[in-house]
Amino acid sequence: MNIQDQIEPAYDCFQRYARQCKIILLHPSSRFRSLVMARLLGDSEANVLYYALDIDDINLTNFMTGIMNSLAKQRKTFGRQLNMLQTAVLDEPYKHLDQILETFISELNELERGEFYLVIDEFDRADLADDVHQFVESLSHAAPENCTIVLNGRTLPRLPWLSIMAKRHAVILRDSDLLREDFYGNRNEDGAVLKALSLGPGYVFLDDRLVDNWEGHLPRLLLFFIMDRPEATRNQICQTFWPNLEIDQAVNVFHVTKRRLHKALGMDILSHDGTYYRIAPSIPFYFDAFEFVEALLACRYGQPNNIFEMWQKVAKLYRGPYLQGHNEGWIEARREAYAFAYIEALENIADIWAERGNDELALLTLTRAIDTNYSCQHIHNKLLSLYARLGRRAEAVAHFRELEKWAKQTKTALGSEIVQLFGDITA
Repeated sequence: MNIQDQIEPAYDCFQRYARQCKIILLHPSSRFRSLVMARLLGDSEANVLYYALDIDDINLTNFMTGIMNSLAKQRKTFGRQLNMLQTAVLDEPYKHLDQILETFISELNELERGEFYLVIDEFDRADLADDVHQFVESLSHAAPENCTIVLNGRTLPRLPWLSIMAKRHAVILRDSDLLREDFYGNRNEDGAVLKALSLGPGYVFLDDRLVDNWEGHLPRLLLFFIMDRPEATRNQICQTFWPNLEIDQAVNVFHVTKRRLHKALGMDILSHDGTYYRIAPSIPFYFDAFEFVEALLACRYGQPNNIFEMWQKVAKLYRGPYLQGHNEGWIEARREAYAFAYIEALENIADIWAERGNDELALLTLTRAIDTNYSCQHIHNKLLSLYARLGRRAEAVAHFRELEKWAKQTKTALGSEIVQLFGDITA
């Protein structure tokens, strides 16, 4: 098989997943990632905006300057709004990340009407740039629907890929394969003595004994934060946990927290290579979010014969909201993503129950989904449809009236589909 015969399956795989997410990562271990990039850039049918990081892109200021200048050469109107931002904003973009992100997205919305790719190449040059990683992470959630971000580099970006994939915002490709397990180079070990359950209150077990000698909640949350992503810098940890402290103070608190984590587990769970912190490779562990996302991706993309049982497995692994009881910003972002995936599982389970003629179980399952996130109008729509099919008009009316009250209280517009459905039910 010649090289062309190998590139085309990889490029076909890339195109297949390109419109199913907001960000595609070409895994660093991919043999043909650079060739796939070349194939994309040479595709006359693909609308591509391209930026390769420079060696000076070691912070968000340089990165924004570089990408603005590069994209302005490709599309002459790009950068007009960004250049109008105050100097203080552009000089310290990390402090004004939300404003810059909003403006950058507005530029993209004005620039392209059809589907397009935003390629960020040589991303490993920003390995140490925590602010660039934060910007790209935020962009992966907020990018326009017609935009697919493509990341390519020689190292795995320090993003929380598990939750981003859970929300359908990312896929990781390794040549012609979708990566469905072993995302960070470590995986759940059979019979691991250390078990971390993040979906729910956040329990940690050591030799099947609940660890409860944390001396505060921070050591436990630090463990989950590190497990959640490939690796993290000390600055990244300090900015997340103690953003209002001076850096010297934050570092001191971090080291105290790390010692308490070591004491609680009786082992030094964190490995440090001088730059990054990660879970020590020598310590076998189980992290429920790994299994949850692996099962989720198997359902979404694997089409297993036991699809019903697999969706049930996803739902069973969701023992409750991510790190329930804590409301830090990074936790709430993960919580939303995993709840999104849980609702997806419940919706599919309900559909299968309905197909099998068991509408009562379908109703109960959809009710669980609504209890998880009341704002999912398409779930309400399915519930009303089931009520109508069962001839339970009074329950459908009562449910819609409650939904109307919620919409009024939250100032949310009800979709035309659900309003039309209710009209048909009461006609």
